[in-house]
Formats: sequence, C-alpha cells, structure tokens
Amino acid sequence: MLLQELKAEVFKLTSSDRLALVSAIIESLQNQPIFEVDRSGAIQRMRGLLKTDQPAPTDKEVAAMLEERRVEKYLQ
Repeated sequence: MLLQELKAEVFKLTSSDRLALVSAIIESLQNQPIFEVDRSGAIQRMRGLLKTDQPAPTDKEVAAMLEERRVEKYLQ
C-alpha cells in the first residue's frame, strides 16, 4: 500500500482508532535501536585525507591563486 493510499484510509477510521494507530506508530519508533555514530573516527579519517607532504601556501601564494581564479571567472 502506498503512503497516499494509507493516508486516505486513515481518514476513514474513527477518532479513537486513529489515536490507537498513532500510539502504535510511536511505540514502533521507540523500539528502534539508536545507533551511536563514532564521529571521532570519521574526523581522524578526514584529517588523513587532508595530509600532504607539501608546506602550506604563504599568504602571497594564496592571494595570487585567488587573483588567478577571479581572472578566469570574470574575464574569460
């Protein structure tokens, strides 16, 4: 049964049956296991992706890269 069909059927129920249905839905959601996300592991993996053997660019190099990008974007 599609969600739209289910919604249409719900409106055919009595108020007490709809409340019972809501209660059953809430109970089914409360019984779902809650998974804890290991964010520290993900953060460490992301840091590993960012590692490089090259030194960070200087302020002048960053300014030159930005200027080059702007020229490409707006003048071509």
